[in-house]
Amino acid sequence: MSGKYWNKKIETMPRKELKEFQLRQLKAQVKHCYDNSAFYRKKLGEARVTPDSIRTLEDLRKIPFTVKNDLRDNYPLGMAAVKPGDIVEVHASSGTTGNPIIGAYAKADMDTWQELMARCLYAGGTRRDSVIHIAYGYGLFTGGLGFHYGAQKIGAAIIPAGGGMTQRQIKLMKDLGTTVLCCTPSFAVYLAETMATEGVDPRRDLKLKTGLFGAEPWSERIRERIEAALGIEAFDVYGLTELYGPGVSIECNEHVGLHMWEDHFIVETINPDTGEVLADGEEGELVFTALSKTALPLLRYRSRDLSVVETSVCPCGRTHARMMRVGGRSDDMLIIRGANVFPSQIEYAIMGLPELAAQYQIIVDRPGALDTFAVKVELTEQACQDKQLDLNALKGKIQSKICNITGLNPEIQFVKCGEIPRPEGKAKRVLDLRKGKT
Repeated sequence: MSGKYWNKKIETMPRKELKEFQLRQLKAQVKHCYDNSAFYRKKLGEARVTPDSIRTLEDLRKIPFTVKNDLRDNYPLGMAAVKPGDIVEVHASSGTTGNPIIGAYAKADMDTWQELMARCLYAGGTRRDSVIHIAYGYGLFTGGLGFHYGAQKIGAAIIPAGGGMTQRQIKLMKDLGTTVLCCTPSFAVYLAETMATEGVDPRRDLKLKTGLFGAEPWSERIRERIEAALGIEAFDVYGLTELYGPGVSIECNEHVGLHMWEDHFIVETINPDTGEVLADGEEGELVFTALSKTALPLLRYRSRDLSVVETSVCPCGRTHARMMRVGGRSDDMLIIRGANVFPSQIEYAIMGLPELAAQYQIIVDRPGALDTFAVKVELTEQACQDKQLDLNALKGKIQSKICNITGLNPEIQFVKCGEIPRPEGKAKRVLDLRKGKT
């Protein structure tokens, strides 16, 4: 492949043709679900929907939503639409709040996932001559193997590092000439901090050009820090275990939203409280219909991720709709003293302050009748050594910024750089200690 597109015909398809293609795929997928999934045959039957009910894309709204609890309640493969012998690979979420969410793949699904990941990696600068360092976890988590399969499709050299052993990872990146880094944004920050401690200058000692980061929410401020620390161009990648894994969407080098591959997904935006479908440009919860999944198909799956969808043609020439950076999850929202608080709001408030490192934690508790709300932040090493630094003034500045966004005035806890635990996978930003307390 050459140029900036992995598949120019698909990625620049006129939207009218794209919509016509989606309708054909939707009709076929609803029939597949109705004929082969006992779960969907029952669900569609209760809504009085048959394959013949789908004549336009708007008819998609006749289909009831699918939610995460449907997958949990039908664990492990009660929603499958193929025979057990046709399933060739299985992935799963952590299952920390109940049964894990299973992602099951037939051979055709594996081919689709590999193609989607190749498309994403290519948009993010990966080429056949790239050396790609994958520091996402391998195993049941979809991250490591998803990027691995896509890089194989492109033909790039792969370093399947996985998580952990940070110093060893830096050595491998240096010695093997890594050009593309793939990991969570929080681990990228940790890598940069460790390089600084070890005396490694990414611009001098490494060949890094780009980074593809996902699996957890991150802000534009975190992007700026990663790019400045590692000397790379950072791309946001989005995916869900339920929808193959990573590969649902990615930024192009214009960085004006993440292209969702609409030949494989129909995306709706809904009011998370009422389920009402919203117009393009309105913020709401993203709902995905997978048009090509065969083993474990999903119709109108509520992601709980909050974003805005833009359908105008991107300056890069791609016609597929773009989702703006996820601003939070409707099920990650904290209700503190009656106010709605998203972790992303706290990150936005604190990341612009040069005295603070990139790690933070939100701590909520209820020792008595009322909630307590604290934000633990790390001072940079330079700030720790600054004898002129007025911590009370800095605390007031942070409280003011958070209060302007949330209406709440949290306790601010300063700690030294490195004291907040560094994750090797997804960052744990929230400690809600109220569970079980009334």
